[in-house]
Amino acid sequence: MADEPQYESRRLGATVRLDLSGRWSIARGRIMETAAQQRFGLDADVREVVFDLKRLQSLDTAGAWLIDRTRAELEASGVNATIEGATPEQAILLKEAAWRDFAHEAPKRGYYIVDMLADVGASVVGAWNDFYDGVAFFGQVVAAFGRLIVRPGKFRGTSVVFHIESFGFRSIPIIALINFLVGGIVAQQGLFQLSRFGAATFTVDLIGILVLRELAVLLTSIMVAGRSGSAVTAELGSMKMREEIDALRVMGLDPVDVLVMPRLLALLVSLPILTFIADLSALFGGLLVAWTYGGINPDVFMSRLQSAIAMNTFLVGIIKAPVMAMVIGMVAVVEGFRVEGSAESLGGQVTASVVKSIFMVILMDGLFAMLFASIDY
Repeated sequence: MADEPQYESRRLGATVRLDLSGRWSIARGRIMETAAQQRFGLDADVREVVFDLKRLQSLDTAGAWLIDRTRAELEASGVNATIEGATPEQAILLKEAAWRDFAHEAPKRGYYIVDMLADVGASVVGAWNDFYDGVAFFGQVVAAFGRLIVRPGKFRGTSVVFHIESFGFRSIPIIALINFLVGGIVAQQGLFQLSRFGAATFTVDLIGILVLRELAVLLTSIMVAGRSGSAVTAELGSMKMREEIDALRVMGLDPVDVLVMPRLLALLVSLPILTFIADLSALFGGLLVAWTYGGINPDVFMSRLQSAIAMNTFLVGIIKAPVMAMVIGMVAVVEGFRVEGSAESLGGQVTASVVKSIFMVILMDGLFAMLFASIDY
């Protein structure tokens, strides 16, 4: 067929002229590859080859790459190979689709101990960079809070309410369910273990103190970090990939004011409310299990609970909640702004956001536990 990739060979001494014709495109890839692998039927004593492209009907990237690869292979074997008759468009295509030989480096010999120490060092440096970025970003957040106080008209109330609904209201079912189940599990284990010592009623003390001081706020923070923190990172990361954040800066808007502050304020409002709902759900789950499994009726449960806890027991969990919200929000935002231009980067930063948020939540809970124990609160 006239449009099949073809070539005619004309030899003059040690020089061979190859006249290429037809359509050298990906649709005829098998024919082109066969011709290239056979090196166009050239003899071993050829010292110069000229590829003439004047009669080509069409040339695409695949054909250009194949021709240039053959030229490079001939050059490597000591044959002087040149290309003539290419149109300006074909010359550009040949240049851009040029064949490249990538050198394969020999794998470096490593030592397990050295590699392990290097990984530890890299982790320490990475942790320090995270801490530095977090402190720097916290400064930007404080400055943005100051601007809101000075200029209340910049407060984006609609955005804050929208995010409160997303982070808070829509999280209530899963938060209530998780804490209800955990409250029931704690009650069941407390009854099972304490009944051996004839102290089953102390299960109420265990549930009240453990839930109000530790479990409710900790579980709620972890759930919010996984649900809302990852969403914040994904949203900001996607906006950065699409250069929407740069567009805000071009328009004279500060991304911290427009994107960050509404989300942080929504988390600061939502997490204490969710913690209060988690307290009620966990206590209710513990009450049901204590009633059905341990025979402690609701009147006895409530009377024992009132004597076991005080206002400070409840306030400990509520005081932790805004700090947890701030930590989750800052980690999520920092990781979102670190997203580069690929989907792989977005996925990696979302994963890092969830992992770091949960780690920081547990760390802050431990620090709070030591603080309240030291002041006997």
